[in-house]
Amino acid sequence: MHDYIKERTIKIGKYIVETRKTVRVIAKEFGVSKSTVHKDLTERLPEINPELAKEVKKILEYHKSIRHLRGGEATKRKYRERSTTKAGS
Repeated sequence: MHDYIKERTIKIGKYIVETRKTVRVIAKEFGVSKSTVHKDLTERLPEINPELAKEVKKILEYHKSIRHLRGGEATKRKYRERSTTKAGS
């Protein structure tokens, strides 16, 4: 594994523990894909830093447990924005 990948993986791991942001948000902020962030956190991080990986895993599991709620909120917001723009037209 290249050094830059190890460094990115550790940075992302520490960042998610500090901020508790989602994979999608972190991917945008780091300029990589969601798949890359997920692979870094679930496959690479346990090899590099098992303790950090355990903390990250708890956060990812929490995000997974509430994703059905987030999806509902996003849909509600989407339709609220559509109805606002139609009314203002």
